[in-house]
Amino acid sequence: MLIALLDIVGILLNVAITIIIVQAIMSWLLAFNVINLQNDIVRAIWQTLDGLTAPLYNPIRKIMPDFGSIDLTPMVVIIGIIISQRLLDGVRYEMLIG
Repeated sequence: MLIALLDIVGILLNVAITIIIVQAIMSWLLAFNVINLQNDIVRAIWQTLDGLTAPLYNPIRKIMPDFGSIDLTPMVVIIGIIISQRLLDGVRYEMLIG
């Protein structure tokens, strides 16, 4: 039962990484005016992605230094998620062996 729960958490962490990457790509497309927020669909997608990632980004943005227009917060969050995944893999491995 606990291994299944760890698998579900692992899947959710993979989904979180995918959402962060999609938002980063979309922010680049917005910055270079390939897409714009005047389009209702683009605006709805952007607001949804922002709503999903803001709780992850806000605590880290409070402690990160200001790098001007470069936002390294998504990279820090992805690194944190990858570390969490490795820890969960270790716990799952120990449960399977022991």
